[in-house]
Amino acid sequence: MQRLYDFIRRHPTWVDSFWAVVLLGMSAVSLRNTGSAGIGNEPAAVLCTVVLCLVVALRRRMPEKMLILTAITGVAQLVADARIGPADFAMLVIIYTVAVSGTRWSSRFGLVGGLCAAPLAQIRWPAIEASTAGQALVTVFQMVPFALAWVLGDSLRTRRAYLEQLEERADRLEKEREAQSKVAVAAERARIARELHDVVAHNVSVMVVQADGAAYVLDTAPEQARKALETISGTGRQALAEMRRLLGVLRTGEHEESGEYVPQPDVEQIEDLVQQCRGSGLPVDFKVEGTPRSLPSGVELTAYRIVQEALTNTRKHGGPNAGASVRLVYFDDGLGLLVEDDGKGAPHELYEDGGADGRGHGLIGMRERVGMVGGTLDAGPRPGGGFRISVLLPLKPAH
Repeated sequence: MQRLYDFIRRHPTWVDSFWAVVLLGMSAVSLRNTGSAGIGNEPAAVLCTVVLCLVVALRRRMPEKMLILTAITGVAQLVADARIGPADFAMLVIIYTVAVSGTRWSSRFGLVGGLCAAPLAQIRWPAIEASTAGQALVTVFQMVPFALAWVLGDSLRTRRAYLEQLEERADRLEKEREAQSKVAVAAERARIARELHDVVAHNVSVMVVQADGAAYVLDTAPEQARKALETISGTGRQALAEMRRLLGVLRTGEHEESGEYVPQPDVEQIEDLVQQCRGSGLPVDFKVEGTPRSLPSGVELTAYRIVQEALTNTRKHGGPNAGASVRLVYFDDGLGLLVEDDGKGAPHELYEDGGADGRGHGLIGMRERVGMVGGTLDAGPRPGGGFRISVLLPLKPAH
């Protein structure tokens, strides 16, 4: 059935030709009966019938030309006394067609011509047995199909134009959302690059200091030199890991900003962040599970920023009576974060695909940060209400 529908849509002229043949057959039967009764001009009626069937076959390929041809044929019917038959149904068809897809002038011409057709036919072939009032009533009833054909066609034209506007608007909004998301990603990557710069610079500075100290005590205190070299080795590996995460990130505007660099926050400062949120009126329950230990700088920075953004979203979208909880879990091979609130929750567009409406820049940044360290993030509404963000950050460097 779908194949047949697709074929009809791809070959409209073939479909119209089929109905033209059907109309020609019906008209042939009617002409035989009319001819045997000796009514009207039979040769003219045959010619007009063929022309009107041709109009049906070519109505969608040349609507304006077929409308003019129909008007000429109608005038010829009146002049030559070729009485109305089934083929005149083509007049309704062509009026509908130009109302749907024709130019404005052809649509108006079709409406006026259709409304004039019935009175002219009644004048040319009046019903002798009917009174004047009866003839007027018949004329009105004959005008109705032409008016309906035009109204249906014009309504379909309006609907199509409306749907096209909706599709165009949807495409434009989709492009705008994509552009906004790209801008948000680029800005977030630039910010991550600046933060990682601080971490890497710190590690390199430590390596330089330890190297100078090792060179100074190499002869007098070999044990201290060995420890310094171990520190350099560990710090160097950590710096290389951070550099790998930094590769591919385009840093822009580095020299345009003024001010000194400050140390970046770590996991230990999450408790200070929670206290700050409590002081601002947001109740936050904070718990640490597992054994706290030293983590890679990039992981600590990512954990802090995730909690910071999550609590910010709770204040923005949770409502006035919302409360939040933060769980920090140390695993053997990773660090887990769970931030939940019992508020209203964020709009659906803010968490699906990183903000489908182009406004979920905070979650876009979260995903960028987590991806930089090879972690996973799951964000969405809680079953009982509110919002939930779950993050797992691996302790091994992401290669």
